[in-house]
Amino acid sequence: MTEVLPATSKQDFNTIAHLAHIIWTEHYTPIIGEQQVSYMLDTFQSAQAMEDQVKDGYNYYLLQHENTPVGYFSFNQKDTFLFLSKLYVLSSERGKGIGRKAIEFIEDQANKLGKNKIRLTVNKYNSNSIAAYEKIGFVNIDSIVQDIGNGFIMDDYVLERKLD
Repeated sequence: MTEVLPATSKQDFNTIAHLAHIIWTEHYTPIIGEQQVSYMLDTFQSAQAMEDQVKDGYNYYLLQHENTPVGYFSFNQKDTFLFLSKLYVLSSERGKGIGRKAIEFIEDQANKLGKNKIRLTVNKYNSNSIAAYEKIGFVNIDSIVQDIGNGFIMDDYVLERKLD
């Protein structure tokens, strides 16, 4: 059974940071390189960075499968849409419906907040994730390059899914 739990404590954010380190090192090193992964983990995925993001309106959730932490996600509200900032699941736990459960929860939150769309950004070379999002109805609406500091950029597509 998969549970979606709000991240509220220092322990929750430490758990998420640990998951981020595992997931990002494995998944993103071949795409963006070890140096950028390390920078992004320190800058955006540390426990302190996540706690700061919560102060800026982000909501973090821990995904547990059979009482074991296996992933996490984060979103915040924009004017007309919910922005899905992060959604990550351990590679060993993929294919068990955990990501689907997270998306259903996010859709429910968007509806409760009166948002009719969900948007996200995804690295242009992250083909497996792009395919997974397209399979559940997300469409590519834009391409962006963002300077994230320290000489690094994020080269992303913007994907969007309209809700009923």
